[in-house]
Amino acid sequence: MCKHFFLLLSLIFFQVGFSQNYSVSGVVKNTEDNFPVLGANVSIENTSKGDVTDLDGAFSIQLKEGEYRLLISYLGFKEYAQKIKVDKDLSINILLEPESQSLEEVIITKTNDRLKLKKPQMSVNKITTKDIQNIPSVLGEADIIKAITLLPGVTNSSEGAGGFHVRGGAADQNLVLLDGASIYNDSHLFGIFSIMHPGAVKDLTLYKGGIPSKYGGRVSSVLEINQRKGNFDQLNIDGSIGLVSSKLLFEGPINKGKTSFLVAGRSSYAHLFLKLIDNPNSAYFYDINTKLSHIFDENNELEFSGYFGRDVFNINDSFKNTYGSSVAKIDWTHRFNENTNSKLSLGLSDYYFGLTLDFIGFNYNSGIRDYSLRYQLNSKLSDKIDLEYGVQSNYYSFNPGYIEPSNENSGIIKEQFTKKYAWQNAFYASAEQKFTEKLTVNYGLRLNLFSRLGQEEVNLYENGNPLVFNENLQIYEKAPIIGTENQSRSDFAKTFVNLEPRISIAYQLNEKSSVKASYQFINQYLHLISNTDAPTPLDIWAPSGKYIQPQQSHQYALGYFRKFEVFDLETEIFYKSIDNRLDYIDGADLIANDAIEQVLLSGRARAYGIEILLKKNVGRFTGWLAYTFSKSEQQTPGRTANEAGINNGNWYRTGWDKPHDISITGSYQWNSKWKSNANFVFQTGRPSTFPNAKYYFEGQTVPDYGPRNANRLPAYHRLDFSAIYTPKPEKTKGWQGEWVFSIYNVYNRRNAASINFGRNEDNGNIEAVRLSIFGIVPSAAYRFKF
Repeated sequence: MCKHFFLLLSLIFFQVGFSQNYSVSGVVKNTEDNFPVLGANVSIENTSKGDVTDLDGAFSIQLKEGEYRLLISYLGFKEYAQKIKVDKDLSINILLEPESQSLEEVIITKTNDRLKLKKPQMSVNKITTKDIQNIPSVLGEADIIKAITLLPGVTNSSEGAGGFHVRGGAADQNLVLLDGASIYNDSHLFGIFSIMHPGAVKDLTLYKGGIPSKYGGRVSSVLEINQRKGNFDQLNIDGSIGLVSSKLLFEGPINKGKTSFLVAGRSSYAHLFLKLIDNPNSAYFYDINTKLSHIFDENNELEFSGYFGRDVFNINDSFKNTYGSSVAKIDWTHRFNENTNSKLSLGLSDYYFGLTLDFIGFNYNSGIRDYSLRYQLNSKLSDKIDLEYGVQSNYYSFNPGYIEPSNENSGIIKEQFTKKYAWQNAFYASAEQKFTEKLTVNYGLRLNLFSRLGQEEVNLYENGNPLVFNENLQIYEKAPIIGTENQSRSDFAKTFVNLEPRISIAYQLNEKSSVKASYQFINQYLHLISNTDAPTPLDIWAPSGKYIQPQQSHQYALGYFRKFEVFDLETEIFYKSIDNRLDYIDGADLIANDAIEQVLLSGRARAYGIEILLKKNVGRFTGWLAYTFSKSEQQTPGRTANEAGINNGNWYRTGWDKPHDISITGSYQWNSKWKSNANFVFQTGRPSTFPNAKYYFEGQTVPDYGPRNANRLPAYHRLDFSAIYTPKPEKTKGWQGEWVFSIYNVYNRRNAASINFGRNEDNGNIEAVRLSIFGIVPSAAYRFKF
């Protein structure tokens, strides 16, 4: 593998040469709020030279000496043109002005602003705050996680459940980043709402494949959420008042043009209505987003990002559940010159889960804490090569559970389950190289070193096997613990070293179409131990170590991209294989288990499919159609020929295998005051395991369940609708308001979240009972800003 690394460096520096080119660089912002413009097209007229602005609005182009015409375009803004004379390195700051358009020319972008035909990056979707707010949602609350499930290759776990699945992967195989810091639970109220205030989000990028080398640690996807910077020029306040929750956002300058702040808060209050009818139960959430930005000079900027969110449940004062995430992040961006910049980041991410059961008499809490350090550099080596490289370090602390009595008479014994620690380091480098006018390649490597650190007690088993197979009963059983080993936290109990190659290729067929291909190899060292298809707050994260191997994934993708006059077409096929995918044995006890290795088996998974995305970006009617056909399966064979494994060693569906997934999203601008949005979703029913027989034992009826996930719930489908009314659309200053009316599940489809089997109390027969979360849900909200 070292040969590959040196080959990469050789290719990079061979292309650098001794160019006499000059650098033309700059930052593109918009005049509305002075925010950087992401994805603006920067080109040099009558040449093939060009660039696309990054998250900071920055671009850089290498040109030989001469006179040129610089063009910058971005949907919804006036095209910018400027003559430039190049006889030295130039730095240009540009402000784009919004373009006033008639109704026939309204342009709305739902994913990527433009189809980047020449860019090798594929399997990527971008969504902005405006896109999210235009999508109807349950209870009128705009939701970033629900929005991405309308994209091809992405599906939800189930209605009213948290998490999402990408290309047949599990929910824990998604890396969710908030300004670069990891998020370990992405939902409020057990999945009804996502944890982010949508107004505080600038944009989000979902990588389903072709994941750049700077990301690692999850084998399915990366969801990068970026918070907005506060306005550097003026104070703005906006918010909304809804039926179950309200939001408020403040932003503005502390030192005009130099320092800005943003504070956004959100809270639900449906529980207050329960108190009006003397109901003591409550369920609510709240969260706060913050961002502080300071520009020292044109080469240095410092940012602080913060997030704090909590969910609280109370039932009759005997049950209390509190859980949530906290994030703190500091970023220092430094520009060395026109061609090289860097970012140094320090972060802390903390997830906490607390539970009090007074009727049993105990308090319980668990969680995970992640300290991170990253230093990244971006260099433009020539007009054909862009280089991205850096180092990353994460220190993890896992609390699998702490239990103590909540009163003197409970009989509960205080116990701290064994805490676990891990340290992960990574070095990465990638280059985007333009070989010809039509062929561009992005290639890179990531070197991972994951160390499981010492802990107070490590269980020891005979022959190092925590799980034994009873051949007489044909079941797996916990192996007896023959002793324990105490380790120092400074000990490196187990270290994994892996080199991960990544490559993406784009070949432009003509001015309107291109083909792309990608390959990625990724290791995942953290595992979410759960016996549900969707993540829950009670689930426990565990690191790889002596008894748990890291997951390893290979993914291949091939795509065709075409730009028509008013439509964009994206099609991709993919194949993904995953080794060391964990599954639990039948009858496993996962909650408060201090020896989790005793109920887990390692297997493999695979997923493959085709994705089609057709977008319309111009005219009164805009929207997209997304269709995915895919399969997601797992196989967990026995470790020896005598063992049964899971499902007798045969392939079985994963809990999120949904072969057909269709999403249709549309928006229509009726006039300057009224706009309507709608989306329709259809999914194949989620896999489940139903009993296929029954037998009687000592007078009791015992159901006999069939093969794992051999059955399915009924197909899921619904239609959502919303209308936005703006009383004074011409008003651009002072108080501006709009009404949002929405209906979730218009035709009141009672979709099955689960089907449970039990005895009918009246006739004694075994019956199936469907559980539905939502029927039709109308809502209204008032949004404002000033």
